[in-house]
Amino acid sequence: ISIYWAQHGTFIKLWSMKAGGSRLRGALAAVAFALVGVASGPAHADPKVTELRIGEHPDMTRFVIDVSSPVTYKIFMLPDPYRVVIDLPEVTWAVPPGASDSGRGLIKGYRTGLFAPGTWRIVLDVQAPVRVKKAFLLDPREGHQYRFVLDLEQVTREAFLQDLRAAPKEAPRAVPAPPVAPKVSDKRIVALDPGHGGVDPGARGRDGVYEKDITLATAKELKRQLEATGRYQVVLTRGRDVFLRLRERIAIARAAGAEVFISLHADTIADPHIRGLSVYTLSENASDQEAEALASKENKSDIIAGMDLNSESPEVANILIDLAQRETMNHSVNLAKFAVSELSHEVKLLNRSHRFAGFAVLKAPDVPSILVELGYLSHRKEDKLLQSPAYRKRLSKALVKAVDDYFSWSQTLTKS
Repeated sequence: ISIYWAQHGTFIKLWSMKAGGSRLRGALAAVAFALVGVASGPAHADPKVTELRIGEHPDMTRFVIDVSSPVTYKIFMLPDPYRVVIDLPEVTWAVPPGASDSGRGLIKGYRTGLFAPGTWRIVLDVQAPVRVKKAFLLDPREGHQYRFVLDLEQVTREAFLQDLRAAPKEAPRAVPAPPVAPKVSDKRIVALDPGHGGVDPGARGRDGVYEKDITLATAKELKRQLEATGRYQVVLTRGRDVFLRLRERIAIARAAGAEVFISLHADTIADPHIRGLSVYTLSENASDQEAEALASKENKSDIIAGMDLNSESPEVANILIDLAQRETMNHSVNLAKFAVSELSHEVKLLNRSHRFAGFAVLKAPDVPSILVELGYLSHRKEDKLLQSPAYRKRLSKALVKAVDDYFSWSQTLTKS
């Protein structure tokens, strides 16, 4: 008997012998065990980033991360606001929470997270136009791991823009065609959008919890409850901690044939006494200054993640509302009213709990859409509640009823 291993169309003889009976069975078992090792190979672990430091020097600011193995890197600048973007291979981020949060020197602060599968992004917010003076990787020595070092020096805006023009231009990140599950004919399709993610963490709670984690946990619970009814097929715009552009979220919902789009968020505010849930729908004119400010902040998610929006056409970059969306907007308003009504039985709502503003993520022209602000992470009690699975179950239960109410209403409307 001979055993072969097939690899890339080539057959390689691994072992050969003459045997019979129990001897053959034992030999085959040994070979099978060996083949498992051949097939799986050595376990691969992502490089681990364990420390981060920012140092201020008379002529530059130094940014350093300690990493367990060598990494490749790509660095580029973005203007208005000034940012330095560092792309690494996918890594495990094990830097202690709060490390260099306040920044030093030219660096005001940083954000980091999964930008796309295979790419880990660090975005440095800088005080002024800068130039990369040096960037290099140090080998392990004197008790240190590998170290990635980036030195930044301040330059004039004119020099910054000149460097920007001279840098190689990259094609804009394409909106991927998402995998779509086959439509189950007797089920309505609901798209759930956990806000933020990856390099865009969103708001931060009193004890350090991030909005992106609250929204993902809530979306998964709501998905579970909707599917448990047997009436709904649910698509998540993201199922893990990864960045998605606002337009990608809309594209995923539309590609899935979603009949309803619910975007989940949480917020912080300067006044720690304010709490309560609110529901937003799209409008050319904000219902109040708070709604306008919130929409403006949420619409900057792509900038926060280090996206270059200069290549976008005005039709994509702005948030003007097309008149063709009027019917969809009217359906969105009714969905919001049902949500407010059902949620009022379960959780505390803000005054004027249904509000209007120009949220870019609600721009799908043919999918009724609402944005649910689950509460304020800046309020001590609400921060704790949103981290509670029991509370998220209550929220989800009310939203399931709201979706039921909406489809009952829309069916009545269609029959009439």
